[in-house]
Amino acid sequence: MGQSASTPSAKSFSSSSSRRVKPLLSFSSSVAASAAKELAVMTKGDAPSGSGVVCPSRDHTLDLPDECLALVFQSLGSGDRKRCSLVCRRWLLVEGQSRHRLALDARAALLEAAQVIFSRFDAVSKLALKCDRRADSIGDEAIALIASRCPNLTRLKLRACRTVTDAGMAAVADRCPGLRKLSVGSCTFGSKGIEAVVRGCALLEELSIKRLRGLPDATVIGDVVVKAASLRSVCLKELYNGQCFSRLIAGSSNLRTLKLIRCSGDWDRLLEDVANKIPGIIEIHLEKLQVSDRGLSALSSCADLEILHLVKTPECTDAGLASVAERCHLLRKVHIDGWKTNRIGDEGLIVVGKQCPNLQELVLIGVNPTARSLGLIASKCRNLERLALCGSETFGDAEITCIASKCMALKKLCIKGCPVSDQGMEALVGGCPKLVKVKVKKCRGVTPGCADWLMTCRDGMLAVNLDITGPIEQQEASVGESRIIESNEQLVDQIGAVGLLPSSSTSRSSPWKTRMGYYAGRNFVASALRRWSHGSSNSNHT
Repeated sequence: MGQSASTPSAKSFSSSSSRRVKPLLSFSSSVAASAAKELAVMTKGDAPSGSGVVCPSRDHTLDLPDECLALVFQSLGSGDRKRCSLVCRRWLLVEGQSRHRLALDARAALLEAAQVIFSRFDAVSKLALKCDRRADSIGDEAIALIASRCPNLTRLKLRACRTVTDAGMAAVADRCPGLRKLSVGSCTFGSKGIEAVVRGCALLEELSIKRLRGLPDATVIGDVVVKAASLRSVCLKELYNGQCFSRLIAGSSNLRTLKLIRCSGDWDRLLEDVANKIPGIIEIHLEKLQVSDRGLSALSSCADLEILHLVKTPECTDAGLASVAERCHLLRKVHIDGWKTNRIGDEGLIVVGKQCPNLQELVLIGVNPTARSLGLIASKCRNLERLALCGSETFGDAEITCIASKCMALKKLCIKGCPVSDQGMEALVGGCPKLVKVKVKKCRGVTPGCADWLMTCRDGMLAVNLDITGPIEQQEASVGESRIIESNEQLVDQIGAVGLLPSSSTSRSSPWKTRMGYYAGRNFVASALRRWSHGSSNSNHT
């Protein structure tokens, strides 16, 4: 990045000046914004007439090298950066040269403005081009021009760029050889365009393809024959013939993550190829897919498998899950959405409990486990930290009591739409010593007073998020209580991949009110939340 003509280089800075500038680099966004405003006032001749601001005799911001000024800009939000770029020509230049991420409206008119835009933002490495589906998008000429002006591009996202063809993608591959991540969605080019990028970008690591409209007929299998040793992650979503990428996937020997989501056709054969050619794969997501126990049995040879998602795959049964668990002993995250087909239950989960001692996260949706399988998982999987059960007809008081007595490492518990009552929740008082967050939704047997009482018994070290949107509680709740519940909602993270939407279930009157004053409970919630926000560390969860 070039220095301004009147700006001294970083090497010519004295040590005292460096010490004076250094604190700017650790500013938060708000503090950096204030600093930028102060710098704007210090800029010579920029104060409006009659404002009462006395301009200094010289521009003291010239003492800052461009690199330091750029670091201040990078601490600002998008709006503050735009305002700072209007202060003077130097700030406009530095702000443009230090911007690495850019999102543009990819309508056809972008072709005329691309030259000017990328003359200013010449250091962009992450670019998103999104077009409205009802508008005319940029074409091959525009995408080629943009690629030529972004030689440092490492990430590219294309959405609804329907006029871009295979030739345009070939131009991207030719002019952006350093591309590491490509994400395309709702575009009309085909597998040849993807193949051109894979061939031309030797560093490509992540490939995401969604609703690509130019794929060949479903009878054509393995149209993309190029191999990509650099690929680490592939995601195919909502494709009508995603099998044309089967050879690309199977030929990527270093692939670690494979996600197949809502793609038509039979995928058992691909999973067999993956198991034979990519034994080191770590993460597999299968969602709304035609895959059976045959494919799962093939995956059992992937001994390094750590993360498995089976979401709405009705042909998968206990036998398929058991075959994976018997040989993939490193499994640490298992998500299963059984779609209430009852084809995966206790038998498969028992094998998971016996063979997967490293299990840390278990999410069961539409699955009906009992204390028989959950008890074994709780006792054998000593590292289980996150557990979510949604829409289970068998997870009741006996099951939660079993979890409470045996899950010593459990930190987060999510229950939605299960026949759990206040009596079962009482087991959490003395169980799960490391439990810090509980989320309960659409469980009619659990009442608000139970949540208050539970947090009281845990000395305020447990955050309980409970759905209490029934009409009775709505009439009793005050404005202050509503704020408390809102704050509590923000404290509790989602467990696993479960989406918990607010419901309108009607809660019953609480038997716990006789043991603890209702309003006293509300006051305790406030104090507990204050202690939680100030004194407790919040662990991140991906």
